[in-house]
Amino acid sequence: MVRSSGVLQYGELKSAVEQLVDKYKAVGVKSVGVALDMKAISGTGSFGGPGGVQRSGTPQIGGGKRAGEALWERMGQCMDDLHKVVMAVWQLQAVLAKKRVPFTQVLFLQEVWQEGEPVLTDIVWDAVVNSFDSRMKSAFNSSSFVKEIFTNGYPKLFTMVENLLERISRDTDVKGIVSALTKEGKDKMVSTIHVFQTAFLAALLGRLSDNVNSIFLVSSRSTIPSKEQISRLLLRIQEEIEVVKLHGHLMLLVLHEIGKVLLLVAEKAEYQISAGPESRQVTAPANPSQLKNFALCQHLQEIHTRVSATASNLPSLAADVLSPSLGVIYGVACDSVTSLFQSMLDRLESCVLLMHDQNLGPDGMDSSTDGDASPYMEELQKCTVHFRNEFLSKLLPSSSSRSETISTGCVRRMASRILVFFIRHASLVRPLSESGKLRMARDMAELELAVGQNLFPVEQLGPPYRALRAFRPMMFLDTAQLWGSPLLHDLPPSVILHHLYSRGPDELQSPLQRNKLTPLQYSRWLDSQGEDQIWKGIKVTLDDYEVKVRSRGDKDLSPVYTLMLQIGSSISQDRREIV
Repeated sequence: MVRSSGVLQYGELKSAVEQLVDKYKAVGVKSVGVALDMKAISGTGSFGGPGGVQRSGTPQIGGGKRAGEALWERMGQCMDDLHKVVMAVWQLQAVLAKKRVPFTQVLFLQEVWQEGEPVLTDIVWDAVVNSFDSRMKSAFNSSSFVKEIFTNGYPKLFTMVENLLERISRDTDVKGIVSALTKEGKDKMVSTIHVFQTAFLAALLGRLSDNVNSIFLVSSRSTIPSKEQISRLLLRIQEEIEVVKLHGHLMLLVLHEIGKVLLLVAEKAEYQISAGPESRQVTAPANPSQLKNFALCQHLQEIHTRVSATASNLPSLAADVLSPSLGVIYGVACDSVTSLFQSMLDRLESCVLLMHDQNLGPDGMDSSTDGDASPYMEELQKCTVHFRNEFLSKLLPSSSSRSETISTGCVRRMASRILVFFIRHASLVRPLSESGKLRMARDMAELELAVGQNLFPVEQLGPPYRALRAFRPMMFLDTAQLWGSPLLHDLPPSVILHHLYSRGPDELQSPLQRNKLTPLQYSRWLDSQGEDQIWKGIKVTLDDYEVKVRSRGDKDLSPVYTLMLQIGSSISQDRREIV
């Protein structure tokens, strides 16, 4: 190869390019070495000088903060240097890809690069990444100081690397020219700091787990965390999320660890829950076991509410990471009071069942229209007042709070159930005279008042409340007026059908009578069936009635029978449309 007038001939091009590439590789590798040169960071000429870094890589007393700041400054400079190196190589590569050899029109790039070989940017980048990887592993294993700085400050380290990759990608995103970095190249660079990522996540999990273990003492099931301790734990969790919320992948990893912490909280709280008979009693004032369960429920409610609120401000993918753990927290919170709510509901249902001990027929003493509520309703009212004063007042949020809590949901479901249960059993009462209907209507008004004042605002209960309000006037409609009445839209068909038995002849037996069941037994069966199955049981009694009438030669069937068939047919029609 020869030079003419000092101009580089194309035959020398490959050698010159290789020299440039080697130069850029050396600059990048040197920059990485300088960034992690602990002797230089110490600011002295020796490792043992005042404020310097000892041979173990640990700063001497008084030098830790200064050395840490110097390390971050050098890392920042390193990122800038690597950006410049990659840009220089990429620009060289871009020029070679555009320029052609005179006469032959062969691209200069083809003179220095062959198909299947790594491109120039890949050569330099691989050298830089390998050096960075080696230095990072060495620092992690041999320098406790660097390990601590990069572990505790991993989000900052991650940000530096992430910003470098974004800058290079952005600055080399030119139409018609290959970008400087491939996805594989980016992933390799990110993997170089993975060892610090693992340590960072382990440290985060350790910190939060230690916090949880310190407030849930295994040695004492009677001691539970205070509100202040729960608030501090939540603050720590929110701080950990805040640090990484702008870094998608890292944030997901952090949320995964926080999910483990939430599961630990749920496990510790579940161990503390009292589950003996004393936790289910509802006749006496709240005892210590119940008060402890209330506090645990409120703590878990607070955790669920605040972490859910934080998650709602994150991308949906991030919120999905926390969802399973939050579900477990919610479940344990429910478990802490579920048995109590079931006991309260059982007590209220037992009061309602006493309506069947009353005689509301034409000659019934209990059909009197005095102004007092029925004895069973008076007992139910007393129970709701007791529940409000002794249990619900300690579980529910203040009246000024409109947020739906776990306890609020339990109370709402209990209130809805008792309305549904009452309507069901009111429809089963037979016989039911006009004065009996008045007594029933008065009891319904008392029920609405008791539930609304002591359990839950009835107007917020939706379908159960509308059914209660519809059943009362429906009782007083003539049978001929029932079909087509808008009141029927708010009542389950089974309730209407059961009520119609009270209007029919004695030989039209209800399923309860035909199968010789108690109201409680039949009610439990109804709980397990859908409207179509209930109708099948009712249809059997209608068929029996028709057979009895036809067998004695009568042709006229009760209007109640005809109406019940119409209502039942509508259930079957609705079923077919759904299918």
